[in-house]
Amino acid sequence: MQLQSFIAGRWASGTGKAAALRDASTGEVVASVTSEGLDFAAMLEHARSVGGPNLRGLTFHERAARLKALAKYLTEKKEALYQLSYATGATKSDAWIDIDGGIGTLFVYASKGMKELPDSRVYVDGAVELLSKSGGFLGQHIYVSLEGVAVHINAFNFPVWGMLEKLAPALLAGVPAIVKPATATAYLTELAFRQIIDSGLLPEGAVQLICGGVGDLFEHLTCQDVIAFTGSASTARKLRMHPRVVDQSVRFTAETDSLNSCILAPDALAGTAEFDLFVREVVREMTVKAGQKCTAIRKAIVPAAQSAAVLEALRAALAKVVIGDPREQSVRMGPVASLAQRREVLQQLARLEREADVVWGQGGELAPVGADAERGAFIAPTLLHCRDALSARAIHEVEAFGPVSTVVPYQGLEEAIELARRGAGSLVGSVFSADETIAAQLVLGLAPFHGRILVVNRHCAKESTGHGSPLPHLVHGGPGRAGGGEEMGGIRGVLHYMQRTAVQGTPDVLTAVTGRWIKGSRELDPGVHPFRKPFGTLRIGDTFHSGEREVTLEDIERFAALSGDHFYAHMDEAAARRNPIFGGRVAHGYLLISAAAGLFVDPPLGPVLANYGIDGLRFIQPVKPGERIRVRLTCKEKSLRIGQGYGEVRWDTQITNQNGETVAQYDVLTMVSEHEMADAAAS
Repeated sequence: MQLQSFIAGRWASGTGKAAALRDASTGEVVASVTSEGLDFAAMLEHARSVGGPNLRGLTFHERAARLKALAKYLTEKKEALYQLSYATGATKSDAWIDIDGGIGTLFVYASKGMKELPDSRVYVDGAVELLSKSGGFLGQHIYVSLEGVAVHINAFNFPVWGMLEKLAPALLAGVPAIVKPATATAYLTELAFRQIIDSGLLPEGAVQLICGGVGDLFEHLTCQDVIAFTGSASTARKLRMHPRVVDQSVRFTAETDSLNSCILAPDALAGTAEFDLFVREVVREMTVKAGQKCTAIRKAIVPAAQSAAVLEALRAALAKVVIGDPREQSVRMGPVASLAQRREVLQQLARLEREADVVWGQGGELAPVGADAERGAFIAPTLLHCRDALSARAIHEVEAFGPVSTVVPYQGLEEAIELARRGAGSLVGSVFSADETIAAQLVLGLAPFHGRILVVNRHCAKESTGHGSPLPHLVHGGPGRAGGGEEMGGIRGVLHYMQRTAVQGTPDVLTAVTGRWIKGSRELDPGVHPFRKPFGTLRIGDTFHSGEREVTLEDIERFAALSGDHFYAHMDEAAARRNPIFGGRVAHGYLLISAAAGLFVDPPLGPVLANYGIDGLRFIQPVKPGERIRVRLTCKEKSLRIGQGYGEVRWDTQITNQNGETVAQYDVLTMVSEHEMADAAAS
């Protein structure tokens, strides 16, 4: 079959000579691909004029709901993806990382979008900045969706995960995307993309697909567009320097080459759990996806005194690896993605062999199970040993993107750190140690040169996600050679597709812009107690002012007896007088919070379902026996839980004393029903 691209809402085939894409194990043609003759300018225009407005018309929560529904839909369809994934050389467990890992990323971003983003189209960044003495002129940073297109250029090794991990934050940010998969495995991306379109869950224009080259796409980019690239550093350099990208200051994030290191700490001697875990991790990273992972371990850095034991253990473990067609049940490692990729890996391996000895892998004839060694792109797991790593260059510069790793001995922790840092910027490093002090020294030494660092010991090993597993919760990227960019990282990844803007104005203006009540804005009369108003009728700014309550010495002593808090400042007048802050007995802070609730709570059954917390609590001024307090309660922010029948309401709460001075400030968090709920007894 010839792969098609999805342009402006329809499937289209390119013209001209098509490239043949072959099964990595058998060499049989799986599909052909070309994108010649396609209108790339029309793709960008469709995304900007149709996809962007459709996505920006949804709130963060509505976009998150679409992601969750899409993840569920793909879960039901994934078996077809698994079957086709064998052609890429992936085993069933390899495919799980790619397919289920990608779907899992959608689920995570859907959850984070609901929990960490407002039910709004504007994301408020940080606190209000006071720009005047009176508080009548303020500043606030906000994020809004870019009004361009996210161009996603992905690598061949993860045709499903690579697409979904970029799509999830972009779509949540409200930015339409054009997906360009690597040609070698584009047939699997195309199938997954067809499932996305067939689901009907995304707004029209939200996603488009290019199978083949990008033609003149870059010629039509603007300052509102974003490029997210995964691939070689040389290609990233060319794209980053494209005249249009430079002239328009197009945002560009890249994840490129990475010589990742795994360090065995000096305390992890042979026979310890950490030693065994290290060996297992190195073998896993050499063989999963046939070592075709941007996060794979390329340098296994070990204490010189332990190098012989490490080499022996690694050779014994590698001897058990069964290589062949991944469709065969006994096979643990399949081929690399193509014959061209095999040639590339062998060329890079030859460069490494000038400085390091092959101690396992390339000697002898390779006989893959269920496959022809000549027609399939098979390479044996290859382990090298470099005795003089400080004077070597290739092991710190050459990435053989396959099942290849080098054991590198070190003398002392500083040397171990130096050897890892010579990779000139890496996506991930890992440390295996049972000593927290040693682990901390290694982490802090590695951190400036790494995007992520994993520390493993016997206590976390069972729950550890592994050296080579990027997680949607954490940043994926690294400095220098690794591309200098980052993806995912939870909500950080969403903000890459948004513009941060500083807004200055009055409190009322900022409230109108952000949809969040800001102190100093006008207070609205709710007409009834705001706790009587369902979620939909409650307005930002609805305010309740309570009556007063005197705080007595009896209140303080009864609260101490009930809570068990007999701190001297509340109970001992002589001792409290010596306190330079209080100068005498004062009320418990939590007594004030409790008393405030008594002042503002409307007791009968109503729309308020629950109080689920307090944020930002600060005690500003002490309250002494005989003083009076009152409360202002203002609806600050609303966030509907879609499909749950209720929403979250944040109330700006201020306790003041009889002189109008602020005693305490905090946000009360409640769940409020969408519906009226009358008290049965009252009715």
